[in-house]
Parts: sequence; structure tokens; C-alpha cells
Amino acid sequence: MADPPDPINKQCVLGIDAAWTAHNPSGVALVQRVAKGWQCLALAPSYEAFLALAAGIPWEQSQKAQGSEPDPEALLAACRQLAGQAVDCVSVDMPLATTPITSRRAADTAIASRFGPKGCAVHSPSALRPGAIADQLRERFGELGVLLHTTPPHRQEPALIECYPHVALLALLNRDYRVPYKVSRSAQYWKAERPPIAERIKRLLAEFTAIHQALSQHISAIPLTLPQPHEVTTLSSLKPVEDMLDALICAWIGIEHLEGRTVGLGDATAAIWVPINPPAAPHLHPVPSAPSP
Repeated sequence: MADPPDPINKQCVLGIDAAWTAHNPSGVALVQRVAKGWQCLALAPSYEAFLALAAGIPWEQSQKAQGSEPDPEALLAACRQLAGQAVDCVSVDMPLATTPITSRRAADTAIASRFGPKGCAVHSPSALRPGAIADQLRERFGELGVLLHTTPPHRQEPALIECYPHVALLALLNRDYRVPYKVSRSAQYWKAERPPIAERIKRLLAEFTAIHQALSQHISAIPLTLPQPHEVTTLSSLKPVEDMLDALICAWIGIEHLEGRTVGLGDATAAIWVPINPPAAPHLHPVPSAPSP
């Protein structure tokens, strides 16, 4: 857990890489504006681990991240405990809408139209996935005063926004095509080559490092040390790291939203918020070196 926040700090963003089912864990990141830029106050691979951080219990990497349904009230209380103030933006990688989600939305079609050629189309949501989890998350945050932002844009805070890390990474890393960093898809990324697992781990960690370095230019004090390739024996052990990086990407989109540097694609019922331009890095502090081959 980060040092106690400075009283001059203001504005907080909660980033959530929300699983579409309760049995899968969800990465969570809390960042706060400081005198020079933003810093990470807490980072966890699950809701349970994040709530434990607020209680002063660190997450041990040897522990398996557990899945559960989101509890917005508990999450906001944990943020207040960690930051000493309420959040200004909750940025979530999950379909969200002002009405129950039963099928593909205008927001999904807009993303596919603009970013599909870059390999960043989206999965179509349904009444089952994410279904009630997404509807209840949006409804409960709304009851707590964190309202969903759709289009046309309205900037009142606190805000609940939907984001999409794959599109965000195009801007963050200045890439022209979808970044191959998802653990579960590593066999598909290099299907023609069919590299062994050790090589896939090495390639995934190279992308993790690029993402970590880029995020570190915008968010300081990220409490995440990436393993060296030789320290990783299974692909599954990289999944909590991926989830935490995704949570940080969500938090970065929340920062951009508060700064007025996002645009919502969709309609009045649902919008996916994406960066307007590639960001200018403020170089908050030196970035970590890449893993050795």
C-alpha cells in the first residue's frame, strides 16, 4: 500500500478491469493526482485483494486471486480509506448502459467501425454476459452518486465511464494494431510460428514491459514489478499481472477523461470512452528496464 496521501492531493480515479462473470477475478487500481502528475495508491488482482489493501493487508503473489461480484459501496469506502477522499471517476472495462444490456449496442458498433481494421473490435454483450453483473454495477454506483457518462458528453463528477484497454493501448503505445498481450490468446497471436510456451512467455513479458513503461510515464509509484522470463513457468501465472496492468490502463483512461481528453463513442444509452490523441508523456520518473532475454 502507498504512503499516506498528502493533504494537498486532489482527484482520484478507480480503474477496474471487470470480469464478465463472478468466478473470474477483476484487477483494480486506485490513482490520485499529486503535486506533479498522478501516483498509484493501490493495485490488486481482485476485488477481495483490493479491499484487503484498504484494511492494511498486502496481497501476496503466492496467493491465488479469487473471483467475486463487485460491491461498489465497499469499493468506494476502500478508496476513501486509501486516498482520504472520494473518487472523481470510476473507469471500468465492461459494457455499461443506462438500460439493461441484452444485445450489441451502438457503442460496440462504433468501436468496431473505427477500430476493427486495427484488430480492436469488441465482443458483443448479451443478457447473460455480462448481464446482471454489469446492470447491477451501474445501478449501484448510480445510487451512490457515481453516474454513468454517455453521449452527448457531460462532465459532471463523480463519473462512471466504460473504457476499452485495447483501444487505449493504441494511443498509449502509439501502435497501429492491437497489442498482443493477452495471456489467454497467446496461442492465436503466433499461430503460424507455434512457438513453445517459454517463447510465448518471453513475448508476453516484452509487451507487459512496454505497457508498464508507458503507464509509468503518466502514473508514478506503480507497485508492480514484472518477473523475468526465466522466473515464469506457466502462462496462467501471468494472468494476475495482465489484470493489474489492465486496471492501470482503465485508470489512465479515467485520468484522460477528467482532463477532457476522451471522446465517447455510442449514444445516449451507452458510450465507450477512448483517448482523443496519443498522449504526451510527462516523464514523472525513470521507467523500469525491460526483462532480459
